[in-house]
Amino acid sequence: MKIGPKIKVDTSKGWDMCFGCGKDNPIGLKLKFEWDGKTARAEFTPHQNHQGWADIVHGGILFTILDEAMGYASIFAGMSCVTARMQARLRCPAVVGEPLIITSTIANNEKKLLTIEATITLKDGTLIAEATGTMFVLDHLPAENSNKQEKPEGNARR
Repeated sequence: MKIGPKIKVDTSKGWDMCFGCGKDNPIGLKLKFEWDGKTARAEFTPHQNHQGWADIVHGGILFTILDEAMGYASIFAGMSCVTARMQARLRCPAVVGEPLIITSTIANNEKKLLTIEATITLKDGTLIAEATGTMFVLDHLPAENSNKQEKPEGNARR
């Protein structure tokens, strides 16, 4: 099997148009993560544009949310990464209009590879989906962009 060409990832551009968190992406999820020093956390309420079957959130949207959460754990820890591998499991259907809680934490840091765990739950703690991912570290962020309570600005795009 042929693997595609190598490309350079410019982590200083594209932040505002990110599908997961970009504030200027008209069809994006606009997720806003916060950091407590260990866990990235966001809340998101899906609407009808996010459904697969009637009133049920599409599984691909849930996987995208998990992937974004893993990216934010790495960003808050001071690293720009790309997802190398992701294993996810849907546990319970998410209903359109019901708020979701998204969290992620770094489980293991091995220089160029991070293992990150992410979950989506309801406010009552019901597990909707969970994932474990391997993130490839592209570069380390300037100190002023990591370990902030909210998303870093500027060149902090993963």
